[in-house]
Amino acid sequence: MSGKPITVDEFEENAKSFLKKSVYDYYRSGSENQQTLADNVAAFSRLRLYPRVLRNVSAIDLSTSVLGQKISMPICVGATAMQRMAHPDGETATVRACGTVGVGMMLSSWATSSIEEVAEAAPDSLRWIQLYIYKDRNLTKSLVQRAERFGYKGIFLTVDTPYLGRRLDDVHNKFQLPPHLRMKNFETEDLAFSSKKGYGENSGLAVYVAQAIDSSISWDDIEWLKGLTSLPIVAKGILRADDAKEAVKHGVSGILVSNHGARQLDGVPATIDVLQEIVEAVDGQAEVYLDGGVRKGTDVLKALALGAKAVFIGRPALWGLAYQGEDGVKDVLQILMDEFRLAMALAGCCTVNEIENSLVRKNCCSSKI
Repeated sequence: MSGKPITVDEFEENAKSFLKKSVYDYYRSGSENQQTLADNVAAFSRLRLYPRVLRNVSAIDLSTSVLGQKISMPICVGATAMQRMAHPDGETATVRACGTVGVGMMLSSWATSSIEEVAEAAPDSLRWIQLYIYKDRNLTKSLVQRAERFGYKGIFLTVDTPYLGRRLDDVHNKFQLPPHLRMKNFETEDLAFSSKKGYGENSGLAVYVAQAIDSSISWDDIEWLKGLTSLPIVAKGILRADDAKEAVKHGVSGILVSNHGARQLDGVPATIDVLQEIVEAVDGQAEVYLDGGVRKGTDVLKALALGAKAVFIGRPALWGLAYQGEDGVKDVLQILMDEFRLAMALAGCCTVNEIENSLVRKNCCSSKI
């Protein structure tokens, strides 16, 4: 590819051309046959936009809020682990880019920059922490307390990973962190996923999860978590309406409709296909967000039309990071912002509050979804 990338897909092409194969495969791949990985993107193409015309769209306001915190547009950066494999500045570059653009960043517990380093890199930025519940509950508690102490504004609790999905590329590559990197939120080599520890013939991360993450977690653990912090809690990884209702019953402030980037159970639905039923089940009692497959501004418009408060991107931010660090992440966010602004204008919407269900139909049929 010649010239600067101008779409998310072009940023990925660029990243593929120079990232180490095991790193690119780790970031890109899904689980098993990767059916859901392809469908996360394809599902957006099954939706058609039905724009309004002759609306005064000379001034467009993209701003909204997440958990009461204002953001410049309803596009934030979700948790992606081990970002220093893509660029030496890793998560600190990403948070600076998000701060400049005015959107939030969700920091992975498995970051190669610590909770404290990311906060210090962009102290005025909007940050949330993504959390796994470890078998060592005191360790989990300390992650929550560190995040709260350093100004993070919410906890996104991953609820779909009692074990790691079978990611075949990672098995083939015997994936582990490069020797110079470690998960910076942990002190011991075992918990830091250090390459000094051998992981045999499997994906090292799958072995790590089996050894460290608590597979016995249940709905009661949301109550336990609420007892540790005053921060709002978002359940990340819900795909069913009944689970959404249960999460609300247990006091979550938000639900992230997510299939973990298609990296857990293969064959589950694309997130956009189940978004509306979850929004209806929640019935305004919690905010609902979406990740998975968002690659264009029109994808964002479709997600908001089906009830999402905001969307989170993962891989697109990594491709920008790999391209040019902080500036690359800013470029990706700016592209999506520009695309979303144009999509809103051409659909006849001046503010995100004007984006409604009637703008979207499935398979060009005459009825609403």
